[in-house]
Amino acid sequence: MNENELIGASQAGDTPAFNQLVVAYQTQVYNLAYRMLSEPESAADATQEAFLSAYRHIRQFRGGSFRAWLLRIATNACYDELRRRRRSPQAASLDQAMDEEGTPEPPDRDPTPEEAVLHRDLQQHLQRGLAGLPYEQRVVVVLSDVQGLSYEDIAEVTNASLGTVKSRLSRGRAHLRDFLERSGELSPAPYRHD
Repeated sequence: MNENELIGASQAGDTPAFNQLVVAYQTQVYNLAYRMLSEPESAADATQEAFLSAYRHIRQFRGGSFRAWLLRIATNACYDELRRRRRSPQAASLDQAMDEEGTPEPPDRDPTPEEAVLHRDLQQHLQRGLAGLPYEQRVVVVLSDVQGLSYEDIAEVTNASLGTVKSRLSRGRAHLRDFLERSGELSPAPYRHD
């Protein structure tokens, strides 16, 4: 079945059809959540919550981009988690999250040990920069530069105007660039474009 048929079947209560949609989008939703929350466990929880919410509300999907609809639900799940952290005195620190090994995206080929360490360090450094952005800027930077969504899809996901999306993206990128410059260099030598 194609995506529209899977959506239609899911709206009719076909759980295996919805499961196929989950398989198709689980990596994108998890990567968004990981970039927003900086912790693998929180990202997994937000991903699960997003898919549960999508399953409960699939009948309310009225067409358009299913990906944008699903990523909007995931963005809201991340925002809910960030609000819970602010209310909770035992919220996990960013330093703890950065000490954990691994990235959510496997490399295309097996890197050398040195490449793996440099890549992990760069990912952690970029994640610290993303975590320092205001939520509204972080979400548009992740949706654009990590997920590859168009401005129009980002506007739909964030429920913001196209001008607001462009403005937040510009400010977010500028803040991220400033963070990287303040840290001494933009990236390790193998990743630098001279």
